Amino acid sequence: MNKDVERILVSEEEIDGIVRRIAAEIDRDYSGEGKKLVLLCILKGSVVFMGELMKRVTVPVEIDFMKVSSYGSGTNTTGRINIILDILRGDLSTCDILIVEDIIDSGKTLSYLVDYLKLKGAKSVKTCTLLDKPSRRQVDFEADYVGRVIPDEFVVGYGLDYDEKYRALPYVGVLKPEVYSN
Repeated sequence: MNKDVERILVSEEEIDGIVRRIAAEIDRDYSGEGKKLVLLCILKGSVVFMGELMKRVTVPVEIDFMKVSSYGSGTNTTGRINIILDILRGDLSTCDILIVEDIIDSGKTLSYLVDYLKLKGAKSVKTCTLLDKPSRRQVDFEADYVGRVIPDEFVVGYGLDYDEKYRALPYVGVLKPEVYSN
């Protein structure tokens, strides 16, 4: 375990089980004719989760990326959604978009993105998250696929970071408060 991590919250084994479960749910919901599933990874945090998820999904799938920010530095959110890298597809009206996110806190970012992609003309838009913190919700939003509900603690690992550190940890851990409280 990393010296800055207080404890492991979601182990590698549990993450594997979550990914397999969500992939099976996606397979169930997107099988059949007329589906053009596009996994839309929200960079950077979701890349690890999406990489594992797309290996487990057995229905035909395409991938795409967006980079969106609502954070300034460290743990401070600006409250404003900034699209840094947008999805640019000429076939969006035929796409069933599944937004893949690492964690939902306030719900503002995903709520905004769902509306944004619908306005851009996506055939359908659903959401998938590895971790959910409903206690932090500031808007009425629930993901379609949820890996695990977690308490309101600052977590890192498996793509989640603090100031671009800890993303490569193979588990999700609670970061020691002294690391980010300075």
